[in-house]
Amino acid sequence: MKAFGLLLFTIVFSLGGYAQKRMTAEEYIARYKHISMEEMKRTGIPASIKLAQGLLEAEMGNSPLVLRSNNHFGIKCKLDWQGESVSHDDDERGECFRKYDNPEDSYRDHSEFLMSRDRYASLFTLKAGDYKGWAYGLKKAGYATNPRYPQMLIYNIEKYNLHKFDEIVLSEKEETNERSKLVEDKQREINSFQYSDTVPVKRESQIGFADYKAKTRRNGLQAVFASRGTSLLAIATFHNIPLTRLLEYNDKTRDGLLEEDEWIYLERKNKESSQSNYISMEGETLYTVSQLFGVQLSRLVDYNNLTPGDRLKSGTRIYLRPVPINSLPSDSELKKTTIIHEVTAKEGLYSIAKKYNVSVQDIKMWNNLDSDTLRIGQQLIISKN
Repeated sequence: MKAFGLLLFTIVFSLGGYAQKRMTAEEYIARYKHISMEEMKRTGIPASIKLAQGLLEAEMGNSPLVLRSNNHFGIKCKLDWQGESVSHDDDERGECFRKYDNPEDSYRDHSEFLMSRDRYASLFTLKAGDYKGWAYGLKKAGYATNPRYPQMLIYNIEKYNLHKFDEIVLSEKEETNERSKLVEDKQREINSFQYSDTVPVKRESQIGFADYKAKTRRNGLQAVFASRGTSLLAIATFHNIPLTRLLEYNDKTRDGLLEEDEWIYLERKNKESSQSNYISMEGETLYTVSQLFGVQLSRLVDYNNLTPGDRLKSGTRIYLRPVPINSLPSDSELKKTTIIHEVTAKEGLYSIAKKYNVSVQDIKMWNNLDSDTLRIGQQLIISKN
C-alpha cells in the first residue's frame, strides 16, 4: 500500500512539474510558425510580425492571459465582441479580454481585428514583408502604449530570424504566380491546335507539374524551396541538372529524400553574402545557415572556425563573409548598443540595474513601467545610447 502511495505521489509530482515547464522562444516559434505563414498568405500581415507580437504579448506562450484564455495578442473585448471573455489586470484592474477555444482562433482573430479597424488600413499598403514598417506602424496606430514597442518587435524578428518565414511565403506566392502563368501559356498552346490538321503530341511537361517548388531567385541564385520528403533526384531531373552537380552545389554527399524543408540551389552557391552576419536559432548548424543564405559551406567553416555538423546555440553570431580584424567593433562601441534583457527567476529591477550599471528609474522609463513588479520571461530594454 505504501509503495502504491509513493508511486501515485511520484506520478502526480512528475505531471505537475511537466505542466509548469515554461515554453522557450524556439518552441513557441516552431509551434506557431505555420499558422503565422497561413495568415500572411490570407491577409498579407507578415508572419514575422505575428510571431514577434506573440513572443512579446504572450511572453513566449507563458503569460497568465494565454494560459487562461488562449489570447496571444492581448486583444480586449471591445463593444463588438460576442464571444467568451476573461477578466485580467492590464492598464486597469479587471479589464475584459477575449477568450478563444484554441491558439489558432486567437491568431485568426488578431488578423480580423487589424483588418477591420480603419486606423490600421495604411499598414496593408506597405511593401509585402516590410516588418519594420509594420512594427512602427502598429505603434503609430495605437496598438501598444510602450514607446519602445517597435524596437522590441524588430529585436525579436532579427534575433530569431523570423523574417525568413516572410520570405518563404513570398517565394511561394511568386511560385504560384509563375505556375498560373505557365498554365495559361500551356492552355493557349493547346487551344492553338484546336483548328489545326496536326494533332499535337501530349507530353507530361505540357499537362502537369511536379509537386516540388518552381524555380525562383534567392540571393542572386537560381533555387527552389523544397518540402521535407522531396527527392533530390526528382529535383535534378526536373530542372535538367546532373544529380552529382546538384549534390555538389548544395554541399551534400549522397542522394535521398530531404529530411527538412530547405532551399536547394540549382547553381553553385556564393563565396559570401551581402549580409555580414547572422544570429542563429537553437539547433541550427552551419549547413542550415549555408542553405539559408546561399553561401558555400566550406567558406562558412573558414569564416567562423566551426565544424559543419555542430549544433549552434541560440544567439550565436555566424559571419557570412570575411571580417577584417580592424572592422570588428571595439568593447566601447559594443557597450553603446541597446540590449534586451530577459527577466529570470528571482531577478528584480535593482539587480538588473546593477548588472548593467544603470539606474532603476532609467529602466522604468525605457520600458514604460508603472511599478517595480517584473515577470519571468519579460523583456526589458536596456538603452546604452
